[in-house]
Amino acid sequence: MQSAMLPPQPDQWFHSFAFPDGERVDGIKPLESLQEEADLIFPTPLAGKSVLDIGAWDGFFSFQAERRGAASVLATDHFCWSGEGWGDKRGFDHAHARFGSQVRSLDLDVADHRVEDLGQFDMVLLLGVLYHVTDPYRTLEAAAAMSRDHLVIETVTALRHEPVPAMRLFTELELDRDSTNYWAPNILALREMCRRFGFTRFQVLPEALDNQGWRKWAMHFRKKDRYRRAIFHAWR
Repeated sequence: MQSAMLPPQPDQWFHSFAFPDGERVDGIKPLESLQEEADLIFPTPLAGKSVLDIGAWDGFFSFQAERRGAASVLATDHFCWSGEGWGDKRGFDHAHARFGSQVRSLDLDVADHRVEDLGQFDMVLLLGVLYHVTDPYRTLEAAAAMSRDHLVIETVTALRHEPVPAMRLFTELELDRDSTNYWAPNILALREMCRRFGFTRFQVLPEALDNQGWRKWAMHFRKKDRYRRAIFHAWR
């Protein structure tokens, strides 16, 4: 009877989950990869912290923040919940019910996050979002304004051999044959934008993707593996 009351599952999941009752969902992104990524995204305890997850989709990292002790978590999305993305909110709602979660959710476009409406959060997650927007500078500026202290960006990067802040515009369907993939910054660009938005301390994971010592990595990155994903932490 309880399972009949759960929200319906989506036809296709992006995130994978292992629920408390033993049910397992295998989405496009493997559970083991997600768990490893979560350890890099949440390097410090979250007890008492408020977290905003912008572009949550199925909500894996929202629920991880809650599981790791966050006092409050707000998950937002629009593109994947009711916009142009191929997903919808059924995965998030199903996982929310399975976990008995207290995570709040709000259907909200990335550009519509405003401090005057939502307030600020101790930690803001912008994971897998930046390269999908046409104006990454303004998107990052808005996300940064929501953060009281800690901002985490997960994104595709490029041009790591360049010694200056730079960003790569993809031609249509060039990256994963996805027309919604627009921009890939290098780490220097992420660092400079976040510095302008009031952040003073930064960390890049994996560390080899940092533009520090760029000459050492230049030929390697020019020849292969041009577009690597990075997790970029910024603190005020």
